[in-house]
Amino acid sequence: MNIGIIGDSTGWHALRLQGAALARGHLAPLFDFRRLASDLEKPSGVLWGLENPPTQPVQPDAVLVRTMPAGSLEQVIFRMDLLGVAHRHGVQLVNPPKSLEVCIDKFLTTALCQDAGIAVPRTMVFQEAHQALDGLQKLGGDAIVKPLFGSEGRGMVRISDPDTGWRVLSAIERMGQVIYLQEFVEHPGWDLRVLVLGGKILGGMKRDGRGHWRTNISQGGCAEPFPVPEQAASMALAATKVTGVIFGGIDLLLDAEGNWILIEVNGVPGFRAFSKATGMDIATKVIQHIEGGQR
Repeated sequence: MNIGIIGDSTGWHALRLQGAALARGHLAPLFDFRRLASDLEKPSGVLWGLENPPTQPVQPDAVLVRTMPAGSLEQVIFRMDLLGVAHRHGVQLVNPPKSLEVCIDKFLTTALCQDAGIAVPRTMVFQEAHQALDGLQKLGGDAIVKPLFGSEGRGMVRISDPDTGWRVLSAIERMGQVIYLQEFVEHPGWDLRVLVLGGKILGGMKRDGRGHWRTNISQGGCAEPFPVPEQAASMALAATKVTGVIFGGIDLLLDAEGNWILIEVNGVPGFRAFSKATGMDIATKVIQHIEGGQR
C-alpha cells in the first residue's frame, strides 16, 4: 500500500508511523498540509504536497493525519475540504475529516457528547466578558478557561477569583476569541488517557499532575500504565462513536463521587508517552488497522 502521512518531517509521531509503515513493506511518503492543492481531474481530486516532491505525483491509498498547522480561516476550511474530497474518492483517512472537524472544536465535541448522555463537566461558552463573569459564578466561582482550539493543555487557566477572572476574560474578548468555561472538577490529581483504535480499547495511561491540577505530560505530568475500568471503557467507546473518530485519545477524570467525567476527545492523539508507559507499539497497530481497509 501507499500510506501517506500528513506531518512534520522532523516530528516524532510522523517518523514513527513512517518507520512502522516502511517496516511492513509499504510506501510511506510525508505530506505537507500547506502544500496540498486540488485538481478535480486527478484520481483523488488532490495534488499531494510532499516534503521532498518526487518527479511523479503520488496518489496514496490511505492517509494518516498527524498535524493541523495554523492558517487563515480560508486555508483551514480548504484543507479540511481537501480531506473530504480525497475521502469521497476512496482514500482511507485516519481520522475522517468530519471527525477531525468535531474534535478540533472543543465546544462541538462537548455538546455532542452531552447530547449522547456522556457525562461532561458543566460547560458555558460566551463571546463577551461580562456574560462570562456571570457564568463563572454559576459554575461555582471556580472554572477552567480553555482555548476553543488547542491541545496539550496549552492556554488553559484556572479562575477562582472574580478580579483575576475579569482580567483574563476581558483579554480573551479583546483578542476576538471565544470564552470557553468549564467547571473545575475536583479530582485525585490524575486523569486517564484511553487510546481507542477501530472501536477497540488499546489500553489506558494514568497521567499524574505531580500536585498540579493540570495533568498533561507536555505540562510536566508523569505517566504509567493503568487498566481501563469498565465504565471508563464504555464512555471512551461511546465518545469515539459520537465523534466518528477511528483512532482517538479520550481523556477522563474521576470526580469526588468516584464517577468518570469526559474531558476531551483527541482526533490527532499523541502516543509517545503512552508507548513509553505501556510498552505498546502504537504506530504498528495503526498501520495494521489501515491494512484492514476499514473506513
